Amino acid sequence: MGAGVDLTGVLRPVRQGNAFEETVERLLAVIKLGVVGPGERFPAERELAALLGVSRITLREAIGDLRDAGYVESRRGRFGGTFVIYTPPAPSRVELRRIAVEDADKINDALTFRMAVETGAAQILAQAGEGGGLAAGRIRDVLLTRLTAVNEACPADYRRMDSLFHLSIAELTGSSLLAAACADARVRLNDLLNAIPLLQRNIDHTAAQHTSIVDAILSGDSQQARRAVAEHLDGTAALLRGFLE
Repeated sequence: MGAGVDLTGVLRPVRQGNAFEETVERLLAVIKLGVVGPGERFPAERELAALLGVSRITLREAIGDLRDAGYVESRRGRFGGTFVIYTPPAPSRVELRRIAVEDADKINDALTFRMAVETGAAQILAQAGEGGGLAAGRIRDVLLTRLTAVNEACPADYRRMDSLFHLSIAELTGSSLLAAACADARVRLNDLLNAIPLLQRNIDHTAAQHTSIVDAILSGDSQQARRAVAEHLDGTAALLRGFLE
């Protein structure tokens, strides 16, 4: 596994009454968000089962469903395991409109949810880094690494790196509940975001916004961090609405 994001935010324990269905759902979220990207390996079965709170039998059945659907493949041998083979479809205005028609009532709700949890995460993280020390050093290292990765990503990998950038802000707060909420917010909009055509002027503008978010967090300015994320998410919402008009 090469993503470097804490999986506990996405792979929290499932409800036992719907263990199989929720296991499939959580693993799909990890795949579609790119937390485990194409060609990368899931953690070992023992670790996955513990994170999800399910038996290894249930986990294997869920992985089997994903394998049959073409999301993963199983490899044997010393370097074997479960590897992601899914790649997101190319951005499409047709797909964007289809999703919007089918989920029109859910989009504004999802955008509001995302605004609340991501601005809160940035504000909390900026406060956490004010005191300096090891925690501040780790926050700086991870954020700068994620910022470089998304700003230098090729078009085919841009959305995945963007997801990892945003998820890392919540993960660095140390709150598994907040990380889970941010992952859930992203999942609700993921197919819609992936369907937006990538335009270079939008990528350049987003890069500047990402940099402003990181600068505010690292300077310990919690209110500016909140405002920078809000401005960024407002821009994303406006872009969505523009393509849907």
